[in-house]
Amino acid sequence: MRTIRLLLLTLLIVAIPAASLAQFGAAITIAPPALPVYTQPMAPAEGYLWTPGYWSYGEEGYFWVPGTWVMAPEAGLLWTPGYWGWGGNAFAWNEGYWGTNVGFYGGVNYGFGYGGIGYQGGYWNNGGFYYNRSVNNVNVTNIHNVYNKTVINNTTFNHVSYNGGNGGTHARPTVGEEAASHERHTPATAAQSEHQQAAGKNHELLASVNHGRPAIAATAKPAEFSGHGVVAARQAGAPYKATASKAAESKTTANRTNENRGATNKAAANRSNENKAAENRAAATRTSENRAVENKAAATRASENKAAENKTAATRTSENKGATNKAAATRSNENKAAENKAAATRSNENKAAENKAAKPREARPTSESKPTTAHAQPAPRQQTTPRAEATPHAPPASHPATTARAQPAPHPAREAPKAEERPRN
Repeated sequence: MRTIRLLLLTLLIVAIPAASLAQFGAAITIAPPALPVYTQPMAPAEGYLWTPGYWSYGEEGYFWVPGTWVMAPEAGLLWTPGYWGWGGNAFAWNEGYWGTNVGFYGGVNYGFGYGGIGYQGGYWNNGGFYYNRSVNNVNVTNIHNVYNKTVINNTTFNHVSYNGGNGGTHARPTVGEEAASHERHTPATAAQSEHQQAAGKNHELLASVNHGRPAIAATAKPAEFSGHGVVAARQAGAPYKATASKAAESKTTANRTNENRGATNKAAANRSNENKAAENRAAATRTSENRAVENKAAATRASENKAAENKTAATRTSENKGATNKAAATRSNENKAAENKAAATRSNENKAAENKAAKPREARPTSESKPTTAHAQPAPRQQTTPRAEATPHAPPASHPATTARAQPAPHPAREAPKAEERPRN
């Protein structure tokens, strides 16, 4: 179980970036041990670059990650080592990275070309890496791109492994290192991550076990912790203060426990208070909202009732006015129709009376209207059909007043001829 927890913590340290690691290391108040003294194993082949060893931190404290040769992820990239830095109240780990230029690594002298500023162990040229034999262990039989350039290390070098704080380096980034920090970076390769994880699982690499002098100080290839390529440390970089470190670690652990417990209690109390305050606010808000809704509903109902009453009154007024106007119009129309009908009736009656009065006067024959030729030319007696020879049925005249009542011819049998008109025998 402890191994699993250690592995998870190691993975966390490797996975998170430097800026986030400062937060993880907020409780790491113990400075890392001094860098151990060891020799560099021989480079396995061309294209491998040296990555110096460093102290990492796990569940059981600091453990050593051996220096090793690593194949560069691509030609032209150089390795900038990570470093521990004091942040004012704790130590934080700043991750290393690959880039076209070597950036700031805390001024820590890791050796083998990493003297605290830049890198003097070699350079890239036309896709090939050239090794400086004065600081690198290379076999010239297998590797031909080599040169020699003397590198002068600081004689006051004390194998310090961190920047800032009590006893650390006081280096600050140069202009070139600051510019390199803003360039495109490539994180550690999978082989480097596997190497670091394997070191975290090795109990012998704990500082509390090896006292700053690990049995595996460097390897020829990543994660190969046995064989002829493994190099042990010759000595610790500085006397290891085991008692002080353990007491400090215990104190730090107790502080973390108390801080965590206090933070948990405080968080629980804050959540309780926040929940109560939120509930009170919610209740007050609901009350206010309900009251506002009720007031709004009452106002709406009052407005609707008033509007309905006004509308009903207006409707009744309009209907009454319409009925009154309609009744008046109906009466007016009826009166006009009655008047027109009465006038027409009177006119017809007058006309009929006039016509009736005029017709008898025209039918009664006057003495002047009697025919004068009736006596002068009487019809012959031998006529046996006086009615047929009577005045023929004349067609009706166009004016009914003068022809409708024409007098029939006098019947010959009823009117005797005058004496002087009688025929003589």
